[in-house]
Amino acid sequence: MQRENGSYSLPRGRVTRWLADAGPGVPDDIRVALIGGLFGTLPVFTAGVLNTLAVSAAIAIRQPTAPFIAWLVFEIAVCLARLIVLLHARRAAASQRETPTDMHILLAVAWSAGVGYGVVISMASGDWVTATVACTSAAAMVGGICFRNFSAPRLAATMILLSLGPTILGAILAHEPLVYIALLQAPLYLIAMTAAAFRLNKMLIATMRAEREKDYQAKHDALTGLYNRPGLVGVVNARLAAAEGTGKTLALLFLDLDEFKAVNDSFGHLTGDRLLKMVAVRLGGVLSASDVAARLGGDEFVVLAEGLSHEQAIQLGQRVISVLTPAYQLGDGISAQIGASVGIAMAPEYGADAEVLLAVADAALYEAKSDGKLRCCMASAATNLAALRRLHAEGAAPFAKIGVAA
Repeated sequence: MQRENGSYSLPRGRVTRWLADAGPGVPDDIRVALIGGLFGTLPVFTAGVLNTLAVSAAIAIRQPTAPFIAWLVFEIAVCLARLIVLLHARRAAASQRETPTDMHILLAVAWSAGVGYGVVISMASGDWVTATVACTSAAAMVGGICFRNFSAPRLAATMILLSLGPTILGAILAHEPLVYIALLQAPLYLIAMTAAAFRLNKMLIATMRAEREKDYQAKHDALTGLYNRPGLVGVVNARLAAAEGTGKTLALLFLDLDEFKAVNDSFGHLTGDRLLKMVAVRLGGVLSASDVAARLGGDEFVVLAEGLSHEQAIQLGQRVISVLTPAYQLGDGISAQIGASVGIAMAPEYGADAEVLLAVADAALYEAKSDGKLRCCMASAATNLAALRRLHAEGAAPFAKIGVAA
């Protein structure tokens, strides 16, 4: 799956995939966004690292024995590795390269296991100052683990279990009856925090679904599923920005349907809507994977294609016309035949802005319809000037954004 700029790769390993899984039925784009949440921010990461290093170092100074020194060394190694992986992942994501997501997840698990190890040896040491500091730190970490990693609730649950679960073993090793209360407290706390992680994950996914649906509806035509005008303008401007300085051309084809009004008037709007849906399907069948189709409203459609010469753009326009002209079987015994006229504007030759290109292509479409139906017309100096005058009259764009080609 192609990743957006700044996104992180999905894990590949069987274990890491299971740990990071958000549940069944979650779309891929949301899964990618949830993985990005696991990387968090540097301030949050730094706070957790400093806490564990400070606690393990302070306890190692108080208890300079092999188990505590080994804990400190382990924490230093894991935290340093996590920092290196995190920085590398941020750079890789920014440049759209594969990110070390598997290693990031495994190091997070190792870090939480280190916290749990510190809890066990501290409680078993018989030094209650050491045990109190270690357990308090572990409990504090559980809150951070839950709220930082609930985008992957299985990972959060595993980290909570590894960091605080060892208090159960520590209570047994401590041989202090009062501490046995941890045998009851720890499981309840683990269950509650794990359940919270799963609930937060469901809420997050529901919110992300709603946001994506809202964004989709804002950018797409409800009838045909093609881009609408705002969605098309966004895509065109993004493609123009990406092509700037590369020499890549864009062809914007503006078309409307001949005789559509007669169908709409004769058979009603429901039949007209059915026809528009069929037009969208036929239009999609003639386009390549990188091409974009949009419906601006009524019977007006737009196609955006990359890397075409003037001749190739005209050929595409003629293919569109030929595909849309055969008769449509609209149900209830209704058969209708329509046509299409196409106006074409090339970028950057005739503009470096979506609205400018639409105006130029619309002017070329007007010229095509003036010369007769079922025609495809490339923008010229005359159509460009007509678009310039119209935009200037509407105050929609400065003169400088429209080029004049001879």
